[in-house]
Amino acid sequence: MPDRPQPGTRDRPIADVAVVVSVLTGTNVAAYFAPGSLQTLIVPLGAVVLVVLGRHSGLSWDDIGLGRRHWWSGAGYGGAAAGVVVGAVAVGALLPGTRAVFLDERYHNNFGAALLLALVSIPLQTVVPEELAFRGVLLATLARSWGTAAAAVVSSALFGLWHISSSLGLAAAHENVSGQLGGGMTTQVLGVVGSVLATAAAGLVFCALRRRSGSLLAPIGLHWALNGAAVLAAAILWSSTGR
Repeated sequence: MPDRPQPGTRDRPIADVAVVVSVLTGTNVAAYFAPGSLQTLIVPLGAVVLVVLGRHSGLSWDDIGLGRRHWWSGAGYGGAAAGVVVGAVAVGALLPGTRAVFLDERYHNNFGAALLLALVSIPLQTVVPEELAFRGVLLATLARSWGTAAAAVVSSALFGLWHISSSLGLAAAHENVSGQLGGGMTTQVLGVVGSVLATAAAGLVFCALRRRSGSLLAPIGLHWALNGAAVLAAAILWSSTGR
């Protein structure tokens, strides 16, 4: 990705940005309103469409973050980042003062489903498609007009907004959080705002890993750990309580 805008290429990339953002918006809305069986396919299909559009607009595999020469670097950064998160989650789940935070009711007596979610559904339906879309095609498309730094900020802000729909029931789904904050509109608003800000901040970190390693494998590793480690921790904790 270019560190600065490429001379003489501003007009077309801006149009490309509009197309990418439109596809992302349509994908997000469709995924929110689609029936359950179809919902799981929309985001991955949207990511595939974006990769095809990105390649058609002139992006290389290196621009998108899939170039072979950076695979080892990406795997190394991604593995290290994921290891830090998994270690932090393990410590938090073991400490009496923070253990309750990880007791998500959705995984109570449901270890098999939690394992399938963490190791299959989250990577294939969320992590990989979102990284292809935001740190792959969108980041590279933005960078052609405004450079990498501005592209990281804009793509991360859009990544935060992308999570509005998925965060609408976040606090209500987690009994411990809703018990501490109370129910109703206030809890929902706090959940949405907190999710948008947290995911936008995470997007900046993902962009930094993507740029540093040259590969999407790095943010994929960290993204999976942030989404999947807590699911596994919840399932393990509920199993260990015997309830």
